[in-house]
Amino acid sequence: MFNKSLVKNIMPLQDPLKRIENFDEVSLGYTLEQAIDEAKRCLDCKHKPCVNGCPVEIDIPLFIEKIGEGLIEEAYQIILQSSSLPSVCGRVCPQETQCEEVCVRGIKGEAVAIGRLERFVADYHHRNSNQKPNKPESNHHKIAIVGSGPSGLSCAYDLALLGYEVTMFEALHIPGGVLVYGIPEFRLPKEIVRKEIQTLVDLGVNIETNVIIGKTLSIEDLFEDGFEAIFLGTGAGLPKFMNIPGEMLNGVYSANEFLTRVNLMQAYHQSSSTPIQMAQRVAVIGGGNVAVDAARCAKRLGAKEVSIVYRRSMKELPARLEEIEHAEEEGIIFRLLSNPVQIIGNDQGFVKSIECVEMELGEPDQSGRQRPIVKKGSEFIIEVDSVIMAIGTTPNPLITSTTPGLETDRWGCIITKDDSGLTSKEMVYAGGDVVTGAATVILAMGAGRKSAAAIDQKLRAIK
Repeated sequence: MFNKSLVKNIMPLQDPLKRIENFDEVSLGYTLEQAIDEAKRCLDCKHKPCVNGCPVEIDIPLFIEKIGEGLIEEAYQIILQSSSLPSVCGRVCPQETQCEEVCVRGIKGEAVAIGRLERFVADYHHRNSNQKPNKPESNHHKIAIVGSGPSGLSCAYDLALLGYEVTMFEALHIPGGVLVYGIPEFRLPKEIVRKEIQTLVDLGVNIETNVIIGKTLSIEDLFEDGFEAIFLGTGAGLPKFMNIPGEMLNGVYSANEFLTRVNLMQAYHQSSSTPIQMAQRVAVIGGGNVAVDAARCAKRLGAKEVSIVYRRSMKELPARLEEIEHAEEEGIIFRLLSNPVQIIGNDQGFVKSIECVEMELGEPDQSGRQRPIVKKGSEFIIEVDSVIMAIGTTPNPLITSTTPGLETDRWGCIITKDDSGLTSKEMVYAGGDVVTGAATVILAMGAGRKSAAAIDQKLRAIK
């Protein structure tokens, strides 16, 4: 029976007062009954606008139809045809600006909870099935994937399904890229990432960690080792700073360093070899998902007052609405239309406060958002003990600086010739944040899939 409800089934959550004291996942997931009920809100539209809104083009109406029929494993297999990371995407994708934004149910009510249903299906599979994917017969062509983040994982998955012998090279000691070092446990449990990466291993993908391409091995070394094509999915891990006075004081972190220590090195445990002793008053500079993640981590590490300082208004805040709502529930303060001009230290060289100015919004800039303008004479002080800079990242130049002929733009992003990800160097492809700058997991995955298809087409033509 069709569910006429104008609103989504509510996602069960941890209580805010309890969750700020732990790193357990905040969103608890649908029950089977809730998932089936939500699936029955889908209209199974003829033109399937949600599929066009998905960067990896999952057949959303079909997998939701299977949920409504109680055929959860069939739903999972449908998703796997397009996505290798459904448990991840169901948690961190901005569905509200992609598939759910164009959902017809959203015209007179709330869109179908596509992301929550994707998460449910994948989690249900991982809980209830031990079946491994069938490993395709090898076509004896070797492909190298550099970086094991979302774009690399997606590219490796599609190529492995086609029978290619794929080797993935990861600089860190754990595969997963930004999924393991950048996104907190309470949003994306690392066990989920491990399970989804295991699917690639079961398909025959070889993952070599602690290998830094550009230092341990070069791109030319990979070709000499017999790899016929290379995909670069190394992300954008180099933090940006504001270049204001005081950024070198003790107690100033880049969000990249802060989140890596928390997520990858589990610095929230006192038994960690690099524990973070969190200050009592923390300011996070920036307004994206990374800024919100850093602020919520600081709260869990014991900070009494955590503020997000952002130069535009709430309307322009780039973080996901769901994450903003969760942060507000947890007591995070949003100091909007404010911008730091200097970080002030004490006599011991530690952060004491930040000086900010009030902003107002003027005419739109190149991004289409209203340009923030300083209000004259509006300086004010925020007393803080620690500052986390979360104003964006750029690609690490290690590979590009050691690979002659690999062209980059003025921001250090690799230039590609078209949507296939082909770079200026023959048989070298690139996708994800290393091309676009910091973006979303699902957009990186979409880029990885396009490069996989292009590599396959190119090698088939050569054969």
